[in-house]
Amino acid sequence: MALTPFSAFEWLVAGRYLRSRRREGFVSVITAISFIGIALGVATLIIVMAVMNGFRIDLMSRILGVNGHMVVQGLGGPLEDFDAVAARISKVDGVVRVAPIIEGQVMASGRDGAAGGALVRGIRQQDLAGQGMIAGHIISGMLDDFTADGGIVIGARLAQKLAVRVGDNLTLLSPRGAATPFGTAPRVLAFPVAAIFEVGMSEYDSTFVFMPLEMAQKYFRLGQAVSGIEIMIEDPDQVLEMREAVRQAANANVHVVDWRQINSSFFSALQVERNVMFMILTLIILVAALNMISGLVMLVKDKGHDIAILRTMGATSGSVMRIFFICGASVGVLGSLAGVLTGTVFCANIETIRQFVSRLTGTALFSPEIYFLSQMPAEMDPMEVASVIIMALTLSMLATLYPAFRAARLDPVEALRYE
Repeated sequence: MALTPFSAFEWLVAGRYLRSRRREGFVSVITAISFIGIALGVATLIIVMAVMNGFRIDLMSRILGVNGHMVVQGLGGPLEDFDAVAARISKVDGVVRVAPIIEGQVMASGRDGAAGGALVRGIRQQDLAGQGMIAGHIISGMLDDFTADGGIVIGARLAQKLAVRVGDNLTLLSPRGAATPFGTAPRVLAFPVAAIFEVGMSEYDSTFVFMPLEMAQKYFRLGQAVSGIEIMIEDPDQVLEMREAVRQAANANVHVVDWRQINSSFFSALQVERNVMFMILTLIILVAALNMISGLVMLVKDKGHDIAILRTMGATSGSVMRIFFICGASVGVLGSLAGVLTGTVFCANIETIRQFVSRLTGTALFSPEIYFLSQMPAEMDPMEVASVIIMALTLSMLATLYPAFRAARLDPVEALRYE
């Protein structure tokens, strides 16, 4: 009987072997477990990778939405003649926004004596209004009052911690005070709160205080200087190529620091965790593939009589091998498709699922204080999904080789000797 590879006859026999019968129930159970294992493994990998990818993208959008892509700082201290330097940098191709800033650590206290550390950032009103991450997330007050004669803008969690609202005074204590015969006296001043913002990232909502640039220069006693110049570019991923052009445009003794350097340890840790999680969760698919091997080996042993009859009727060893290869590959393909569907549906409704589980268990899953974000993000990357599918299919196909090879080598005479 001459058969073409993967003929309809081979698919028919493979399909009959996969369908359960009462006396072959145990083999079918193992096959079902293999299918469920592959589906769960693929779904878990897709969900975890999507969450970690979304976590990274969401954090990057918030970090780069509040902080600049690059910061130009003076080598010997505060940056003098910053307006001229900023004007030259703004002419560089790819530069979107340039903003002089002043930064300093302070101790902030509210009405009831509550106190906590804060980071003051001095910035001009038009520059703060150009930061969509801040200007677009004002929950109380208005940026129109963010002037040298108006007030400051603070994060929502800081306002909650210090029990202050718009119109209240926030007292700031800075160690950069006046020099006295007894040492440096801390500088303590009270500022009215003009507006409150909430970007959804705990680290910023609980620490940032924006102050008008002129007011910050007086408060930190910098005269007409600034701490640095914040730069936003069109493509944050091109920051390495832009650094040298910005440094040359500054035409001064400056030091250029980009967002990769500032957050290198943070994003490196995320990348390492992402790679490790991928390797660990791959073991789920590997275990399912091993279950598939055991199930197919038992199927070959159970179908020894049938294989012998097929061989005596003219089926080649290659045809027998392809029949059992189709059995295993079908489980792998269907399990992978089921896993992709499950993972996609889960990722699309992950925040709803998180809230449901939180209400059901009475616990705070994905706490903003720990993970910095107010919602659980999930961003599926088509390339990552494709790599997961390819890996699952490869393991599934490899798992079928030994059982199929064993079936092909079965001797019809030995199989039928005691029949």
